[in-house]
Amino acid sequence: MTAATTTSDQHDHDLSHLLRSDGFQDWRREVTAIGGCAAPIHLTGSSRIYDRATGTVLAEREGDILAPCGNRRASVCPACSDRYASDAYHLLRSGMAGGKGVPDTAATHPRLFVTLTAPSFGPVHTRRVTARGLVVPCRCGDKHHRDDPRVGCALAPETHDYVGAVLWQAHSGVLWNRFAIRLRRLVAHALGVRVRNFRDHARLSYAKMAEYQRRGLVHFHAVVRLDGPEGPWTAPPPGITTEALHAAIRDAAHDVSLTVDRPDGTPQTLAWGAQVDIRPIASTTAAALENDHGEITDSALAAYVAKYATKGTGKSEATDRPIRDIAHLDHLDITPHHRRLIETAWELGGREQYEDLNLRRWAHMLGFRGHFLTKSRAYSTTFGAIRGDRRTYRLGETLAALGTPTEPGSVLVVNDWTVVHIGHRNDAEREIALGIAERRREQRRSVPSTGGGGDVRD
Repeated sequence: MTAATTTSDQHDHDLSHLLRSDGFQDWRREVTAIGGCAAPIHLTGSSRIYDRATGTVLAEREGDILAPCGNRRASVCPACSDRYASDAYHLLRSGMAGGKGVPDTAATHPRLFVTLTAPSFGPVHTRRVTARGLVVPCRCGDKHHRDDPRVGCALAPETHDYVGAVLWQAHSGVLWNRFAIRLRRLVAHALGVRVRNFRDHARLSYAKMAEYQRRGLVHFHAVVRLDGPEGPWTAPPPGITTEALHAAIRDAAHDVSLTVDRPDGTPQTLAWGAQVDIRPIASTTAAALENDHGEITDSALAAYVAKYATKGTGKSEATDRPIRDIAHLDHLDITPHHRRLIETAWELGGREQYEDLNLRRWAHMLGFRGHFLTKSRAYSTTFGAIRGDRRTYRLGETLAALGTPTEPGSVLVVNDWTVVHIGHRNDAEREIALGIAERRREQRRSVPSTGGGGDVRD
């Protein structure tokens, strides 16, 4: 009997035992309540709801409960990544079209969708398709299919600059900050004001998302909006049009760079790649990402960015879990190219000159150390506010079920929970949880919607 057969038999036994157990329906009800989380947090303790005015206990619960893991990566937990994508959609779209505390007039401000890419550190296998749908031969001579693992990998690994790639990745957040500073200076110059007085006249707001390319390096998608001095509540200064903002973004991307030392002490200049894509955003409910004029629609764009915010480095490229020891690479199903990126990040992380970069901690992310989705303060609402609204809504449902006229704001919730363990007990439980999550996803997809938000808005 093979190990695979033994594992399959054990899985069938666990599944049969779970389905026939007395507590299955209660367990299934709890897992359904958290959306089919693939790695739930098991808690024990109590929760009480008090009336603030009288101190009366309106409801209480003691014992064991499940809480969702909250992981944003779809490869780790589809259910929680869907919730994160939904929150990301509302955060992004409210900054483009209004809502969630942002006035609708923000949709009339100059808004652009910007993509900044990484430079080349050596030729890689590519897959390009013509307008007629024909695959263009790669430099290696092959016509790669869509899922060919060679796509994105170095054509000449022995000469590919893996050190430069990892150093760029580790400093990409700094490069973005320099880009944002340079952009403000250029807009201030266009307005004829000093940089230190810029916020007296205008404010630049943005939300950006990092997405991994097949070659293992990130590029940044960003929504950039120009507001008046009080943010989206005030009109932008008349001296800056969408076209002028477009030119400032293009120049800022080309202007900024920074220099770091390579391991041998030679300087390495880090800058954005030559491909800088800047497109206007149109306020429309069209389902397509672009309309007939090449403009990107706000609702579809929010859904697009929210979808990619739940991606990790990709199952074929790296791992969604931190690497504690370089020997872990022996157990990862990754390409030699992405293995070299991880090995390079690990090796550089062991050098004193790169101690501040903490690269070994981020080796599994191929050296990228930033957050996948960030925004400026005035762009829109926050994840915390969105999640707070969700908690308030659920608390209101609880109070309504109790038959009390008490409003959520007039009660006090006291939680006292302790973590027991994380995850399901076996693959059978996880399989059923994933099935619950998939059914909920299909239910959301079947609900008619407008604006291209689709399954990430519910």
